Amino acid sequence: MSKPFVAVLMGSDSDLPTMQVTLEVLKGFGIRFEAKVTSAHRTPAATHAYVHDAEERGCKVFICAAGLAAHLAGAVAGITTRPVIGVPIDCGPLQGHDALLSTVMMPGGVPVATVAIGSAGAKNAGYLAAQILAVADDALAVAVKEERAKSAAVVEAKDAKLQEKLANL
Repeated sequence: MSKPFVAVLMGSDSDLPTMQVTLEVLKGFGIRFEAKVTSAHRTPAATHAYVHDAEERGCKVFICAAGLAAHLAGAVAGITTRPVIGVPIDCGPLQGHDALLSTVMMPGGVPVATVAIGSAGAKNAGYLAAQILAVADDALAVAVKEERAKSAAVVEAKDAKLQEKLANL
């Protein structure tokens, strides 16, 4: 079997600007991914076929982004037992709140790990997929820990600058 990969599914091509950060996170960790536009409502048969095919080819995690009714993650979770991460897209009159509720309110036994609305959620989806894959990949686990340490160092450096400014007031 080939190296595991993550499938990043978007309900519309308009989701790509938000999901670009997901792809960057995955690429930064050296995680193979595929990105595809598919719809739970407009192309359900194609979505179903892709999920089955992706599983057979080594997909270990699905990240599904959608706005408005946002049924893509739930539809994918109904097809696969692989982890599904839902990213609610911040669009429409409710700015993603409808997508959040559509993504997170799954029936018992068909989970979708739902992240925040918009770009912060998209970034976290990439990190969560990396953490899921890191369960079976020690080198990836080390890389995730190192990235977390870099993030902490950035915050500590910002605090040091703040403390310096405060001391000079």
